[in-house]
Amino acid sequence: MASVCGTSPDSQIAQARETFLAQGSARPPEVREAILASWRRSREWSVAADRIESPYVRDPDLDTPLMRSALPVLGQLRDNLADHPVSAILADAAGVVLSRMTMDDDLERHLDKVMMASGFSYAEASVGTNGIGTALEGGQPACVGGHEHYTEQLADLMSVGVPLYHPISGKLVGAVGLACWCRDDNRLLMALAKTIADQVTRALLTESSAEELDLLQNYLRACRHSSGIVLALNQAVVMMNDQARHVLEQGDQEVLLGYASEVLAGGRTNAIQVELPTGLTARMHCRPAGSAKPAGAQGGVVQVKLLEPPRAAGDTPPPARMLLPGIVGSGALWLRSSQQVQESYEAGEWLALEGEPGVGKLALARAVHQRRNPARRFDVLDAPEAGAQDWLRQVRRALLDAEGDLVLRHVDHLGPRQTHALAAALQEARPGAATDRTANHGAVERGTGEHSAAEHGMWVAVTLTQPSAALTEILRLFPTTVALPPLRHHIEDLPELTQFFLGKLSQQGRLTCSPEAMKLLMRSSWPGNVEQLWQVIRRIVQRRRAGSIRPEDLPPECWTVSRRLLRPLEALERDAIVQRLLDTDGNKARAAESLGMSRATIYRKMHEYGISTT
Repeated sequence: MASVCGTSPDSQIAQARETFLAQGSARPPEVREAILASWRRSREWSVAADRIESPYVRDPDLDTPLMRSALPVLGQLRDNLADHPVSAILADAAGVVLSRMTMDDDLERHLDKVMMASGFSYAEASVGTNGIGTALEGGQPACVGGHEHYTEQLADLMSVGVPLYHPISGKLVGAVGLACWCRDDNRLLMALAKTIADQVTRALLTESSAEELDLLQNYLRACRHSSGIVLALNQAVVMMNDQARHVLEQGDQEVLLGYASEVLAGGRTNAIQVELPTGLTARMHCRPAGSAKPAGAQGGVVQVKLLEPPRAAGDTPPPARMLLPGIVGSGALWLRSSQQVQESYEAGEWLALEGEPGVGKLALARAVHQRRNPARRFDVLDAPEAGAQDWLRQVRRALLDAEGDLVLRHVDHLGPRQTHALAAALQEARPGAATDRTANHGAVERGTGEHSAAEHGMWVAVTLTQPSAALTEILRLFPTTVALPPLRHHIEDLPELTQFFLGKLSQQGRLTCSPEAMKLLMRSSWPGNVEQLWQVIRRIVQRRRAGSIRPEDLPPECWTVSRRLLRPLEALERDAIVQRLLDTDGNKARAAESLGMSRATIYRKMHEYGISTT
């Protein structure tokens, strides 16, 4: 039996899952990277693999815009799919199931058995890899089939999930999921789930008031024309851009929103200066939304500039702020790459992003999109995530729609035939091709051409590890290739990255990194780059939530300076050696004895893996 979501038969996935559970490893060709990452998270959260242990919420809030918008859509689906073995599930942003509509009695009983029912949590941290939980965790559609589920009791199911974002605030409000028997023909399950999600999103928009829509338009306009902090609020909605969320601490945000409410209620538009709880000083300019003033009921848009306080000689400078949403780093190589990507985007030129796995190719493309055009769609299609034919159909559909920006990941993983087909699709959709065709028909829809391609044309980027002759046919369609440096080449950015990740994963300021631990982090060569650092910080925060991170809090990989990613068995051996050395205060003879190896062997292994205890 083959998995529709994956590329390997379910029997191979089952074997790879057993290997992973037993040894903590799995071969990438057998398991999709997104599934393997979810398995790792499930293991870190200590999710039971042999049973369902879903927490129950006795009285979930059902009187919400999400429920009012989604129930008619799900009800219509139930009527259209009567007697089909499919179940539609609605969950909130925390993964708690709010509603379930099932069109088959056998499937209904099975879902009750596995607790996929109203009030039970299907977050990834509760039941492991599954359509709804993995979609919420990753923030993008997820398809999980058969033994790709982390928990054995879900192996009979195919589950897909699509996250739901509020069309006004952009906030994650929940997810819609579909489940059916894994043995059934389910090739259209993801397409159906996306259609339902689109309908629910449109229903949420319909429920939104005219004042909220006007506020959204003003907010997006301010974001497009400002690189700083932008807030928007009325009596029911609060929006803030990534710059506000990442730069301002919670207390500072609350103070600014409080002042903004007072200013907007009074209909004032003059700039005011505000002292924030963290000691920063902000200059705030409020602009009411709508034409009527005062605009207290309609809310408005707030633009904030942080004023630099004078520093005495010898004072430690403040941490560098983000130049792009969700992106930090001030190293020369990183800044140059970031600037090149921004220039390509502004010119509307298609772009190839090259770099080692984990350097941040997708994150940088997404950040530039959010800075320059947050109102447009941003689609990501990962070549290894689906069968080649299905992936190419999705690419052609996205290029034909030409709505928003598109990133095609891992194009160097495609075979020769798929590479040729992708090049043909890109050639047809390249900038200028559509104009040529339209010109032959009078260019009616594009008008007079007042706006540049950078403003309305589709921006396409491809990511790859390194160029090759096999990619020549594709890369000739992309005028520029930007190579992103590995983390070891801009290691000076590691303290900023560490502070940024700690701020995202823990309460701001409660967890810091000691100089001793930072010294070890700076010494590592980080073969997995920024993604590896993110995973390391995640593991640390799970064990220590406040205070100062000490060297002993770091995982074994941070005690090495290996220039390559180790194979699973090598990583296990390295971890065992590091742990024994820590347990014996660096005594190599005692560590070797406890591991059952000679002193010469432990010295050789320490040199091979780059292990240092100083």
